[in-house]
Amino acid sequence: MQRTLYLFASGRLKRKDNTICMESEEGTRYFPVASIRDIIVFGEVDLNKKLLEFMQEQEIILHFFGHYGNYVGSFYPREHYNSGYVILRQAEHYLDPGRRLHLAQKFVEGALANIIQILRYYQNRGKDLASYGESIGRLAEKVPACGNVEELMAIEGNARACYYESFNTILEGSPFMINGRSKRPPADPLNALISFGNSLIYIKVLTEIYKTHLDPRIGYLHATNFRRFTLNLDVAEIFKPILADRVLFTLVGKKMVGPGDFERHGAAVLLKESGRRLYVKELEEKLQTTFYHRRLKRNVSYQTLLRMELYKLEKHLIGEQPYEPFVSRW
Repeated sequence: MQRTLYLFASGRLKRKDNTICMESEEGTRYFPVASIRDIIVFGEVDLNKKLLEFMQEQEIILHFFGHYGNYVGSFYPREHYNSGYVILRQAEHYLDPGRRLHLAQKFVEGALANIIQILRYYQNRGKDLASYGESIGRLAEKVPACGNVEELMAIEGNARACYYESFNTILEGSPFMINGRSKRPPADPLNALISFGNSLIYIKVLTEIYKTHLDPRIGYLHATNFRRFTLNLDVAEIFKPILADRVLFTLVGKKMVGPGDFERHGAAVLLKESGRRLYVKELEEKLQTTFYHRRLKRNVSYQTLLRMELYKLEKHLIGEQPYEPFVSRW
């Protein structure tokens, strides 16, 4: 089974025969290339062109985070699976305002439905969250009537602002409080966890897109431009609540992370390496968790679910089957 390789130590990353070799103060470690899905680098790592050529041959993406846990960028090898036919269909759906809006609405519908499921989950465990669920439900009802993507994003932004307010109720009794969403920089520990988790979901989806015929540069909810990948941002909206946020609630609610796992740099509050290690461990466990998929009538993992969502989108683009976002039922 392939896995994500997380590198926290600083050192030198290189190819050694058919393995990835990491030399650091912790020693020299070898990783069989066949077992690696992608590599996420947190430490200060030196590498060379020979390694990048090897990564390209093996179809492995490298994602880089800065010293303070902020996403920097990715080495995205030359695509092996891109299909001109699918990319043309992607572009057609983006350039047609009606078809673009329809897909953007589906991403927001999925995101808000999963947010409501999260709130129901914790409400059933004694948290007073009914007012938050009702407010977000009313916003979700407005999604089909949106006339453009800007209006849609405004509704989604209002819904998420309401959702983030609910964190203080869900995590009542923890040492952390959130006073609104702050991104650049995160102003408190909860915002630091949200930002870090969201970045990981973005790159998890980006890795899966690389294994499909889709082009990550053509998104629908997030505007396609010259600067960045956008399709992964769209699809990640569906999964952030049920992956990133559930990990956050587990880590904080079970006191697995505490004030000592954060540090302040000016106006920013950031995760220390100890906190990042705890987060990725919990996220990987979540991704490998399986559940019974009603349509497929078999168990699938959340990791597999990410790829399946992209296949559903691809079928929509080529006219095989209308796209419906995944919505958690528990």
